[in-house]
Amino acid sequence: MDKMKPVKIAILSLTHGHTRKYFQTLKENPGLEWIAVSAESEKVRDNFLKNNYQVPCYMSDEEMFEKHPDIEAVVMASANSRHIEQFRMCADRGIHILSMKIPSFNMKEYDEMVELVEASGIVCQVELELHYNPVVNRIQNLFSQNKLGKISGFNATNITLSPVWAFPWQGVPEQSYGKRLPLSPGDNRFRGGALCDHPHVFDMIRWLTNSDFEYIFAEAGPNIRKELEVEDILLVNGKMKNGVSFLFDPSWSRMEERLEVPAPGWEVFPKRMEVNLTISGENGVMLADCFGPNVYHNGAPHNRYTVHYTYFDEWIGLMDEFIHCIRNQSFPKINLKWHKTTIEAMNACYESIYTGQPVYL
Repeated sequence: MDKMKPVKIAILSLTHGHTRKYFQTLKENPGLEWIAVSAESEKVRDNFLKNNYQVPCYMSDEEMFEKHPDIEAVVMASANSRHIEQFRMCADRGIHILSMKIPSFNMKEYDEMVELVEASGIVCQVELELHYNPVVNRIQNLFSQNKLGKISGFNATNITLSPVWAFPWQGVPEQSYGKRLPLSPGDNRFRGGALCDHPHVFDMIRWLTNSDFEYIFAEAGPNIRKELEVEDILLVNGKMKNGVSFLFDPSWSRMEERLEVPAPGWEVFPKRMEVNLTISGENGVMLADCFGPNVYHNGAPHNRYTVHYTYFDEWIGLMDEFIHCIRNQSFPKINLKWHKTTIEAMNACYESIYTGQPVYL
């Protein structure tokens, strides 16, 4: 295998909220040759074609693979409920997978995915782009130098606006969580909302503290978007096995304009998202705003602050690792087996919300 040859890559479905963030990277990264996409619907196809990327777009995964048997890898940008069928399809063809951040909440499906990857020998990397954020890299460096000493507390937010207006499947329990399970007895909402969109803080505490969850307690607040069938506000706390206490806010608590295609003016508040970490140790406290280095300006279309992102290096670093793992037959940092514990912790959050009790893992 020529390690210098660009990886021929495609995108599946185009329905995940992060899909658009791959377009520029796939086009400009010299380690990639972007050769095709498949679209989940005619509407999704038409929105993609407006970008004028000159990449062929197919209405089915099967047709795309038939027309392009040289595809080596895919970005799996589909609804969570479609991942298992696409894993089977890719494993059967020996196609490497960059999976969105929730491979599956169904642990039987998840175990099958692990088996498919191991049996086929493909690379499967899970998209947790925060690992490639410059601020997070700085935090990790300080941790490696033991600057804070023994860690006692970890407070993190992962709050955003809601993507359901542009990506409706994220508000459909069967497509987001995988089935229709009530949040709690008597609640008219179902699993599959903000929690399903925000695994980063659960992953980040494991990575930085080198520990796993001892117990989790979670509560869902009243929705601020009353028409949603899924949760948009929740709070999670608990303790890691090494004694670190944590408090997480993984909510859709930023309000948005309900645009079918995200664009400037989508956000009502200046910041579209906030991932903030407050980490307490015996030698001090570390505060980090992971998306602080962005540009905000007054102007169109609503004469209020609009965000211009400056953190695209995350997606470059993410794809560079994916390429490296494919060409060097190495193991990605965020792989299915590592990520499984994060998904189990998120399932425990839903169990805690349902029972009103802490859940021990």
